[in-house]
Amino acid sequence: MRRIRLKHAGLAVLLVLGGWTASGTGPAAASDSGAATGSEAASAGLLQAMQRDLGLSKQQAEARLAAERTAMGITAKARKAAGSAYGGSWFDAESERLTVAVTSDAPPATVRKVRATGAAVRTVTHSARELDAAKARIDRISAPSGVSSWHVDPAANTVVVNVVRDSQADNDVRRFVSRARAAGPVTVATVSAAPRTFAAGTVGGDPYYTGNVRCSIGFSVHGGFVTAGHCGQPGAGVRGWDGSYVGAFQGSSFPGNDYAWVSVGSGWWTVPVVLGWGTVPDRLVRGSAEAPVGTSVCRSGSTTHWHCGTVLAKNETVNYSQGAVHQMTKTSVCAEPGDSGGSFISGDQAQGVTSGGWGNCSGGGETWFQPVNEILNRYGLTLHTA
Repeated sequence: MRRIRLKHAGLAVLLVLGGWTASGTGPAAASDSGAATGSEAASAGLLQAMQRDLGLSKQQAEARLAAERTAMGITAKARKAAGSAYGGSWFDAESERLTVAVTSDAPPATVRKVRATGAAVRTVTHSARELDAAKARIDRISAPSGVSSWHVDPAANTVVVNVVRDSQADNDVRRFVSRARAAGPVTVATVSAAPRTFAAGTVGGDPYYTGNVRCSIGFSVHGGFVTAGHCGQPGAGVRGWDGSYVGAFQGSSFPGNDYAWVSVGSGWWTVPVVLGWGTVPDRLVRGSAEAPVGTSVCRSGSTTHWHCGTVLAKNETVNYSQGAVHQMTKTSVCAEPGDSGGSFISGDQAQGVTSGGWGNCSGGGETWFQPVNEILNRYGLTLHTA
């Protein structure tokens, strides 16, 4: 009912239909950001969501948010200090510190510089540059449907190739794995199911629609919003939660990428808010600082609303049935059809838009998002921030 009152009051706010970032999904009102990168206290709803989805106590959730805020603040400095010896970084939930991998040939002075930033140091064999190069070689190999995805795992210091469990014996899968191993250091892991996108057929009363597809808005940008590319092609019209015309897709890419942006007009405008759906207060978006692997992240979407988890991997190539999508971030957050395009947020920092995954919010699963900064850079857009 609140949406209706806002519209009738002349505030045809661009509702984040399908999930603005991980801190809330409701109309324009936003308070108590509870940001991992902000200075305000975490909201009760955010803490409850982290307790539910991450198995933490209230005190543990509060401590984790504070530690993640520190880790996000030193990540860039630690990488710069490591220089060519940089092997990747991640947030270690047990020690609640950022850990930076450095190669074994790094001078002692380099290690001291990294530690001086406040990060822990782990010695590894391969640099991030070497691992990224190996992954890039694997990206050029055509993958069968039994291969789910592949990414660089800085903690394991290897490229992890994920294979659908029931397809391990498939000849095409074995051939792909053999060629991947020849590309560089590779470890093979298994997953329960193949990834799929989370678009859905039209369901009355939910977020935004294009044709007979329902998806979720990601983040407001000046002039429109960003969302998933598989939700619509350039020129496709978009209707809002109330059926009124919002705008049209101005740019879209899928597969290869999974991002798009939609222009906004016809009485709608943008606000820097992610809907909380009553689970947490609607959240203000204050920036797009990238969260390290291991940090907590939350998702807002029009089907399953608000759920949290952790960042599992970055720069992962996801092998959907429609084709591979590159530079994705994998999370332990669940999602379901209709959540596509919705917001991933860490604290008050926009992270990306929901692409796809496997599983659901009853039995669990994993979900990938397209990093928001890549979308902004691709289309020359500016994130609408508070």
